[in-house]
Amino acid sequence: MNRTINVVLADDHIVVRSGLTRLLEQNSDIKVIGEAESGEQAYRIYAERMPDVLIMDLSMPGMGGLEALRRIIGDWPDAKIIIYTMHENTSYAIQSMSTGAMGYVAKSGPTSDLINAVKKASAGEKYLSGDMAQKIALNSVAGDDDPSQLLTAREFEVFRLLAEGKTIEDIASDLDIGLKTVANHQTNIRQKLDINSPVELVRLAIKHGVIIKN
Repeated sequence: MNRTINVVLADDHIVVRSGLTRLLEQNSDIKVIGEAESGEQAYRIYAERMPDVLIMDLSMPGMGGLEALRRIIGDWPDAKIIIYTMHENTSYAIQSMSTGAMGYVAKSGPTSDLINAVKKASAGEKYLSGDMAQKIALNSVAGDDDPSQLLTAREFEVFRLLAEGKTIEDIASDLDIGLKTVANHQTNIRQKLDINSPVELVRLAIKHGVIIKN
């Protein structure tokens, strides 16, 4: 008899969470034991429930999924976290995996990808869908200004929020860090990416799919 894999879901859409619960629990060896709708909640519920696997979206209010991933891995290095997201560009995938995620699965892909990712992560194996693995392989030989390759996880999150038009005050509030810390990250980002203005920062973010141009 297979051991039950206990899972916590973190996504800010209740419809997504309920759909995922039904999908996952069609497998008799997977059980959803908790849900979260923000990065802060994901961190708290992870600490309370200590699931075998945490499935987490990147785009959530307040502290996003990438920052929550960084903090959970910082406190529990053996945490098995799968990022399940609409972001299909390599910047987010590379940052997530280098920060410690066990898997990166696109919401647009087949549902079997997520099931496979949960089972692999539970067994201590990393999982990338075929499409994403191919994109990352191609990305590694293209361009040298990719923010996902040059920035730390915290810097990348600040970069994303700046590109979305957030102020230093907004970012400090979202990430629960000091204004001076955000300003220091902003300076490091500009130096590492060789950018001199907010316009250049936004252009680079659009180029690498970190934000989508409307």
